[in-house]
Amino acid sequence: MIHLTDSAAKHVGTSLESRGNGAGIRVGVRTAGCSGLAYVLEFVDEPQPEDLSFISNGVQVFVDPKSHVYLDGLQMNYLKVGLNEGFEFTNPNQAGECGCGESFTV
Repeated sequence: MIHLTDSAAKHVGTSLESRGNGAGIRVGVRTAGCSGLAYVLEFVDEPQPEDLSFISNGVQVFVDPKSHVYLDGLQMNYLKVGLNEGFEFTNPNQAGECGCGESFTV
């Protein structure tokens, strides 16, 4: 399961509303960076048949089965600090991350 904090759910909900459509968001991983994996977020208009689906704080979250192995138990938060804002990922499966924080290892 993937959990969105209140702040993350509110941000995603607002983004979906401003888009005008969408079933929810997809959270996944891709090969990238110096540590191996990076998080990928995208809006979902039509879920894929193989997607796993969760509802967290009223937001529909979709994950492909291959990514779910790396993301089970993930918590997503949305932070605004000064002029910076973005998602913060707390992943119990993560063993390490690169120095810049853009990629992680499991």
